[in-house]
Amino acid sequence: MGQSSQDPERLLMSSLRPYQHIERRKSRKIYVGNVAVGGDAPVSVQTMTNTLTTDIEGTIAQIRKAEMAGVDIVRVSCPDEGSTKALKTIVEEVNAPIVADIHFHYKRAIEAAAAGAACLRINPGNIGSADRVREVVKAARDHGCSIRIGVNAGSLERHLLEKYGEPKPEALVESALEHAKILEDHDFHEFKISVKASDVFMAVEAYKQLAACCDHPLHIGITEAGSKRAGTVKSALGLGNLLWAGVGDTMRVSLSAPPEEEVLVGWDILKSLGLRHRGVKIISCPSCARQGFNVVDTVQTLEDRLQHIKTPLTLSIIGCVVNGPGEALMTDIGVTGGGSGRHMVYAAGKQDHTMPAENMIEHIVELVEARVAAIEAGTAEKAAH
Repeated sequence: MGQSSQDPERLLMSSLRPYQHIERRKSRKIYVGNVAVGGDAPVSVQTMTNTLTTDIEGTIAQIRKAEMAGVDIVRVSCPDEGSTKALKTIVEEVNAPIVADIHFHYKRAIEAAAAGAACLRINPGNIGSADRVREVVKAARDHGCSIRIGVNAGSLERHLLEKYGEPKPEALVESALEHAKILEDHDFHEFKISVKASDVFMAVEAYKQLAACCDHPLHIGITEAGSKRAGTVKSALGLGNLLWAGVGDTMRVSLSAPPEEEVLVGWDILKSLGLRHRGVKIISCPSCARQGFNVVDTVQTLEDRLQHIKTPLTLSIIGCVVNGPGEALMTDIGVTGGGSGRHMVYAAGKQDHTMPAENMIEHIVELVEARVAAIEAGTAEKAAH
């Protein structure tokens, strides 16, 4: 993502405690447009549009919302010629690199590469004859496209289903390696692999097996995870397990929800594991009868009001003095509920001042924005020297 060693995210990550460090699997580095995937690159966050790609304005609007949420890569479905024609305009109007989702028809892949797609999501074994695969690989090479091999438990090849009797981790891995060999036989190595399943145990095991037997970058995900709440839980369990084990170079949280929600959940998973940092991380209590203000409403409002912040910053919002001072020690800004309608504000872990309950939200937003401005100014000064 072209980040300097002095940017706020890298500075924050370098200050993590030793026990927060995750040893990531060593994988080959490829590029999806200007986004590095694998190697020493940070885990990237991906989503997919759900508009008709021929609806150019609607698709661009959806991608821009995802970009505001922090997306790194966006996948767009290209099932027909009209979609690949629309892709050219879409690519020109957005910032995130675009992955063209291709199934079966090799001409769509060639058209998408020519239209400016940064990556082609295909299964080489499903494209057709060796000549067709050769043409797709040539188009990818000519236009600087990488490729994602996308294996899914719901669409395994017949010979593997016959061999294993049903979708199994071993079948997913065998399918992935068969497709990878096709590309390698054409001396094409700019590809990543996914082995997705809706079953958490199957997906996690498949990814761990694949990670152990190759060095290709891996795109991780729990496919068809479900609704926003259920899918978030399922994805957090599956993806969190893999990321904690150091497996995963790029990821998508698959939700029956708007694409930007997938991006936000993806970032929350990465932030929880200390793998990436972006925007304001709010530490808040669940609230109880001791609270000096309405914690739930305050946090919900602050999440909305602080969405525009991209610089990493921690903010604790605790309703009372039981845990408030302790949490404030570990955050950039802290708020602890007090008595008589006044609450304590902490700066860098130390008591700074009290504030009245009135205009509490506005005061916190101003504090956060001022702190972010100071961080950004300091980062710019260090970069200049």
